[in-house]
Amino acid sequence: MTPMLESADAATARTSRISRLSRLRPRGTPPMWLVVALTCAGQFLVVLDVSVVNVALPSMRTGLGLSAQGLQWVVNAYAIAFAGFMLLGGRAGDLYGRKRMFLVGLGLFTLASLAGGLAQDDWQLLLARAVQGLGAAVLAPSTLTILTASVPEGAARARAIGTWTAVGAGGGAAGGLVGGLLVETLSWRWVLLINVPVGAVVLCAAAWFLTEGRAGDGRRLDLPGALLVTAGLGTLAYGISQTEAEGWTAPGTLLPLLAGPALLGAFLAVEARTASPLMPLGLLRVRSVSSANVSMFLCGSAMFCMWFFMTLYAQNVLGYTPLEAGLALVPSSLAVILGSKLAPRLMRPVGPRNVAVLGTLIAVAGFAWQSTMTPDGPYTTAILVPGILMMLGAGLAATPLASLATSGAAPEETGLVSGLVNTSRTMGGSLGLAVLSTLAAAESAGQTTPQALTEGYALAFRVGAGVLAAGVVLMWVWLPRRAAQVS
Repeated sequence: MTPMLESADAATARTSRISRLSRLRPRGTPPMWLVVALTCAGQFLVVLDVSVVNVALPSMRTGLGLSAQGLQWVVNAYAIAFAGFMLLGGRAGDLYGRKRMFLVGLGLFTLASLAGGLAQDDWQLLLARAVQGLGAAVLAPSTLTILTASVPEGAARARAIGTWTAVGAGGGAAGGLVGGLLVETLSWRWVLLINVPVGAVVLCAAAWFLTEGRAGDGRRLDLPGALLVTAGLGTLAYGISQTEAEGWTAPGTLLPLLAGPALLGAFLAVEARTASPLMPLGLLRVRSVSSANVSMFLCGSAMFCMWFFMTLYAQNVLGYTPLEAGLALVPSSLAVILGSKLAPRLMRPVGPRNVAVLGTLIAVAGFAWQSTMTPDGPYTTAILVPGILMMLGAGLAATPLASLATSGAAPEETGLVSGLVNTSRTMGGSLGLAVLSTLAAAESAGQTTPQALTEGYALAFRVGAGVLAAGVVLMWVWLPRRAAQVS
């Protein structure tokens, strides 16, 4: 009897230990809310890094002796690497595992943030920003792909995408406020260093809780295509930025302006011939994919620049401190979150196309209002109301466009299409920033008086309003009325 009792006691003890361990270990399928939380946290960091840096630009210029063109490249080095490699990141998630690419992208992003925060020269900062963009390019598509793969299509997915968009927009909201607080209380370096502890926590949680998933067929990555599209985009943006300093006919301007489109043309030629293209051109024949991405490109070219010019206007013209500038933009940042959360509710009765058009029209009104800015404008009419209109419209438009694009993709292409959505927005933003910054600088004619700077910023918003108005027409004509159903 004693051995039998001892054996039973031992078995009971083992069962108890296993039960305790099972409560500590993550389950095979994590709860949906946890998947949404982790993917949204990754997207939050990607977007946070754009707005948080904008508030710190004047301090960065003083600390590292950056030129006006250098300030533009603090933003664009990140944006171009982000846009150029995002298709590669999306495809890598499909082929090698979405969780794996989430972890690789987040790890690279976190390490580059540390390097940027410790930079001692301008080139070190710009290099770190480019590597950050590469990490974000791997991370961002995985966030949306994991989300769409985990949430069934329909109202639940629309709500999840709305949350993903809202949290990403919240990164923009938090960036201005957190960036201003960090610059004033510590230094500009902490707008990058803040990513390190946050990234480490999300990295550990994702490694522990997320489950692996992939939909690819083992094809190789199209690295030549990624290098060509990144080089083409960067070269073209550089050429545009050179027009203000060198003129349109200078060799230093003409060469990159010609080389950029040539590299992008070579990218399309490679994609048409390679057995495993980074961007299968046939995918663009799907109406929902092509129309939503072109619309996203146009919206991004204007809306991406809003934070850049608004923070410069607040600090360089109105005399706000970094913290005051961050606080001034909080209402508009909250407006984009509100728009993102309202969009799924409106999409059901009204349809995604109509919601995208409505949001873009509201943004047009905000950009047109902002273009009437003056050197001594009061906060309410110079920043508050137009900022709310611009960002409310951005939030309303982004969710239906992302939903339309991803609904037209087959399961094995979801990572690619997710990357394409973010690529279109960021590529539009990087080229838009290069163009609008050049126009603003040309309008200011090298002067730094409040009046001259205001005239330059106002021109940028007028052109942005025109681009968005063209986007409204395109959306109404081209976007499908309803999301595509993929069998």
